[in-house]
Amino acid sequence: MDDWARAARLRWTNSVMTEPLMPQTDVPFDELIIREYLLDNPDFFNRYPELLLAMRLPHMERGAISLVERRQEMLRQRVSQLEEEITSLLTMAARNEKIYQFNTELSFQLLNCADLVSLKEVLADSLKLQFNFSHVRLISVLDTDMKAIWDQRLHKGHYFGRLTQQEAKRLFGSEVGSVALTKLSEDNPVIFAIASQDATHFHPDMDNMLLEQLRRLLAHMLAKL
Repeated sequence: MDDWARAARLRWTNSVMTEPLMPQTDVPFDELIIREYLLDNPDFFNRYPELLLAMRLPHMERGAISLVERRQEMLRQRVSQLEEEITSLLTMAARNEKIYQFNTELSFQLLNCADLVSLKEVLADSLKLQFNFSHVRLISVLDTDMKAIWDQRLHKGHYFGRLTQQEAKRLFGSEVGSVALTKLSEDNPVIFAIASQDATHFHPDMDNMLLEQLRRLLAHMLAKL
């Protein structure tokens, strides 16, 4: 799973876990009154601590437990979940830092390129080595097939996902798993195309930060070369 997608899922999970529980509508009216009273008086069990030990809750493994034990169990589960989320976020942050460092270094290398040939070589070699991409290309839109891909796939400016066999062969000369495509600019009909043999690597929900940064730099460089 992609790091950004994983972060989005973690944010969604955390919001679900922290939202207040909605009352059930099929419980007796008296239970709803009790529920509302306890929510409005969170110190109730401080005033009557004996109730905490007297109340018993069903437990799949231990038969029945006290309210205090159930509360402790829920807190342990919540702490464990938060630890997993923090670990995942730290891992993603470390990966994002590596991507940022790579992107910065690549930008300096591209700025030092004196011609289009060296720029293409540096771009392709760096991205393939860092991310194990199978293809990295800058493709001029010169015929009807390319124009169709430009209009259909890049109407939003970029595209992440799968291609048809015909589209893949036209862009890369062979079938690929998934792709990232972006148009450099409306005035410069060139497609910046990246392919991976992994069919799940690029998908529509991906963040396009890295691709957009490279797009802007490449558009600037091609205008000068």
